[in-house]
Amino acid sequence: MAAATTTPDVLLVMEEERRADVYPAHVLEDIGRLGRWRAPALTRDALLRDPGVLEGVDVLLTGWGAPVLDAALLSRAPRLNAVLVAAGSVRHLTPPEFWARGIPIVSAAAANAVPVAEFSLGQILLGLKQVHRLGREVAVTRRFPHDPRVSGGYGSRVGLLGLGEIGRLVARHLKPFGVEVLACDPVIDPSAAAELGARLVGIDELFATCDVVSVHAPLLPATEGLVGGRLMRLLPEGATLVNTARGAVLDEPEVIEALRDRPDLTAVLDVTWPEPPEPDSPLFTLPNVLLTPHLAGAMGRERARLGELVRDELRRLVHGEPLRHAVAPAQASTRA
Repeated sequence: MAAATTTPDVLLVMEEERRADVYPAHVLEDIGRLGRWRAPALTRDALLRDPGVLEGVDVLLTGWGAPVLDAALLSRAPRLNAVLVAAGSVRHLTPPEFWARGIPIVSAAAANAVPVAEFSLGQILLGLKQVHRLGREVAVTRRFPHDPRVSGGYGSRVGLLGLGEIGRLVARHLKPFGVEVLACDPVIDPSAAAELGARLVGIDELFATCDVVSVHAPLLPATEGLVGGRLMRLLPEGATLVNTARGAVLDEPEVIEALRDRPDLTAVLDVTWPEPPEPDSPLFTLPNVLLTPHLAGAMGRERARLGELVRDELRRLVHGEPLRHAVAPAQASTRA
């Protein structure tokens, strides 16, 4: 890591729409005590119109609407020694020329993982009670079923497709509920999964034996369209699929056909591909699909966690301490 600057010159560049949520007043005040503001906050377009402002910047703070850190931009920032991103992925910001400079870059993925895991936990618990299925049946029949057959929570199986940052947090959240957690992840060690309370299994067993499957896999060439009709048809009766990862991890045409064939199943889709779906997409009309408009990630006041993480990393940088959320090049390519 580059040597720390005692009082760095800092610049904030991100979109205006969510800036006040991500960097609320108390966070900006703290940052102002840690560094010197080089200029008022800018948008990406404003920076590209006047890139000379980067000349004296030591630390670039950003978030949604971040500039791409390409050779042209970096050539205007000779003093830049850290980039702190109040958002999850840095993949699209970091071409090879950025990594060649050896500048540390921080992601706030850990802060964004918190609300995603909370949302996933909520939907998993509802799925174990088959709330969505029974709710739509009650609305159609206008009757309450006698002693409906639901798996409930205790002793049921929950499957996690992916044990990355969010999947691991979901596994920890599930520990108090007395469920058996199965997970499918090709890169995690079985002992590491066991520490989270999860047992590693193959993807077929995950889908065939779990009452709820929650998708947390990153979108990579190997995972694009991973969940299709065959896996969906393996799900037990009344099962629920939750996707808060990326829409393209699902083969949506095949998933739609499986949901048509299996009205007992429920799909809770917080992400789709494309996003939003085309206006004529069956996802809007299938009764066993619950669409939510990408709500799982940080919203409203939750976004302040991202700015607070960036502030805390800036404090470590100023004090010469190791950064806790720095992203390595290999990690950048596997994060959604």
